Amino acid sequence: MWTVIYMAQTKDSVLKVRELLSAANLAVRVRPVGGSSAEDGYFEILVPQTEAQLAHTILLKNEY
Repeated sequence: MWTVIYMAQTKDSVLKVRELLSAANLAVRVRPVGGSSAEDGYFEILVPQTEAQLAHTILLKNEY
């Protein structure tokens, strides 16, 4: 099961967080929230539930 671990408002933020988590060999999915397009609006960043705690730790260490 996939778990939302972060919400980003810009595509730039999404790319940075995804890159950070992917560098730690975590599986990452991104999906737009609501009616937002691929360039604006909010995005959910998801990881497998078994990797959620590690993902949170990585984000906190990197001041997200």
